[in-house]
Amino acid sequence: MGVRLMVVDDHRLLAEALASALKLRGHRVLAAAAPTSGAAELVVSRAPEVCLFGTASPAAPGVFDPITRIGQERPQVAVVVLGPVPSPRGIAAAFAAGAAGYVRHDERIEGVERAMLKARAGESAIAPQLLRGAFAELLNPAAQPDDEGRRLLRMLTPREAEVLVRVAEGEGTRLIAAGMDIAPSTARTHVQRVLMKLGVGSRLEAAALAARTGLLERAAANGGAQQGPYAPGGTQRGTQQGDPPDGTRQGPYVPGQRG
Repeated sequence: MGVRLMVVDDHRLLAEALASALKLRGHRVLAAAAPTSGAAELVVSRAPEVCLFGTASPAAPGVFDPITRIGQERPQVAVVVLGPVPSPRGIAAAFAAGAAGYVRHDERIEGVERAMLKARAGESAIAPQLLRGAFAELLNPAAQPDDEGRRLLRMLTPREAEVLVRVAEGEGTRLIAAGMDIAPSTARTHVQRVLMKLGVGSRLEAAALAARTGLLERAAANGGAQQGPYAPGGTQRGTQQGDPPDGTRQGPYVPGQRG
């Protein structure tokens, strides 16, 4: 029997992609929304059975406040957090706030589905090896924990970092080329290099990895793409001048879509 659920994430692209995948597996998605700060209001108004709560910063102060409020106002709703690993403090904070489960962001859709079903049944939904790893790191913390986002950013050139930000925003190859004032073939090459360096097989996977590790925020903060009305090359986003000749601006990327 399908689960009645909601998906919230600070990155709408990821929320919508996960929601689409779960709909195809027979689940009823009441909403796919961003950011997570508004999760409590949505859950209180829609009353799903399960809420999938995606965050790239599980250890940040206050990030799980919406889960605490959900527990107070809709205690029958099971919240499953989708977050990065390793993040032992984040896992501990999620359960302390009242989460019913924690699933690593790169888990297969089958794993997310199993966690949803366990949480709906009132069970704790977390893989034993994930829990063991969290306890091990809490008991034996590394002197200088590895910053995965910083490490990945060092692998990319400034051009590739900009391409990654644009991919995460749902831009296709032609729009990337127009915004960066480069040929579509060059844009396609940049995209392929980004996928290769990140070790992923699709744009959706690249966007998910970038969001969960903090790479996306680092790339944008380091000038990966100029934010605001004007993009590099003097073209204006959101208008005919900045869009490709056929007016195509791609929405959230889904597996199998060609740029």
